[in-house]
Amino acid sequence: MKVSLKDLGKKLLKDQTDRTTIQLFRYLFVGGAAFIVDFGSLFILTDFFGVYYLISAAIAFILGLLANYILSVNWVFNRRTVENRTFEFGIFALIGIVGLGLNEVIIWFFTDNLQIYYLYSKIISAVIIFFWNFLARKFTLFR
Repeated sequence: MKVSLKDLGKKLLKDQTDRTTIQLFRYLFVGGAAFIVDFGSLFILTDFFGVYYLISAAIAFILGLLANYILSVNWVFNRRTVENRTFEFGIFALIGIVGLGLNEVIIWFFTDNLQIYYLYSKIISAVIIFFWNFLARKFTLFR
């Protein structure tokens, strides 16, 4: 069966889906957008406003979390396990808080112990947290 580029694009970008591979593909974009919010906020808060980098990292992570939630529930995951949106966001945020804890430890470890520039530490952390967030949210909230 031959699939046109238009049909493939529609499946990857528009149609609702339960396929984990397509959701992961979409989550790459969502994670990328959330990362831009997170990384940009971290840089601006630290370098322009002089906020200590671990405090900036926490604030920036929360801003990225909000962007991630809005995009995830509207584009990536169409099947929801929890009907109550407030409770759903609470679980989403709880997963994010675990991610925030991991984020802080990873950034601190690479920056303070290995003397890696804090923005490079953030990139390392973001790759690890990306997989934690996707898998935890997929199998907890959006089965």
